Amino acid sequence: MFFLRDECGPIELAFTDRSIDLSTAAVDHTLADVARAAGVDSVATMHQVHGNDVAWVDVAGTQPAADALLTDVVGLGLLVRVADCVPVVLAVPDEQLVGVVHSGRQGLMSGVVPAAIDAVREHGATRVEAWVGPRVCGRCYELPADLAEDVAAAVPESRSTTSWGTPAADIGAGVVAQLAARDVIVHDVGADLCTVEDERFFSYRREGDGSGRFAAFAVLRASA
Repeated sequence: MFFLRDECGPIELAFTDRSIDLSTAAVDHTLADVARAAGVDSVATMHQVHGNDVAWVDVAGTQPAADALLTDVVGLGLLVRVADCVPVVLAVPDEQLVGVVHSGRQGLMSGVVPAAIDAVREHGATRVEAWVGPRVCGRCYELPADLAEDVAAAVPESRSTTSWGTPAADIGAGVVAQLAARDVIVHDVGADLCTVEDERFFSYRREGDGSGRFAAFAVLRASA
């Protein structure tokens, strides 16, 4: 189920693979599978809208319309679903805050990652770490030339070209740049992966409308 598991002080995090499909919040049994595997009672999710809204949650089941989910509640799992977009886990161990972020092309341009960092900073966070997961790479994310230029104008580090020589965007590189610009410690675990090329992960670009969703998951544990 888990492609990678890691921890940062009292915060545990994981990225799933395609062995479990988390494509809709209606599939409660798959959320329950993740909760059991992670050892938590409940998991909070969001209705991802490709924007830059940030939501704080303290209970599961509300599913706010947002693309960043934050909490300081011990034992409440947070989950973000992706299938080519960039999944990000934010860990603030000193202030006991945790978050997950969904950043696709639109989220990158509108600044959902900086908005999430600003939100945790407002809660007193100084040292913030981020885990950036598997996503479509800049060699595979082809875009019309004008759209690729718009993305690059918004986040220059995202400028890219496909392996066949057409305009593209590297949304992962753009997210990493946005994190670094806000003095976040970055663990880019998806740097050498591409969801289009690696069949361990779901990919909308490869599979179309029938694609499932894998996820990033994080939870704050009680301090020892």
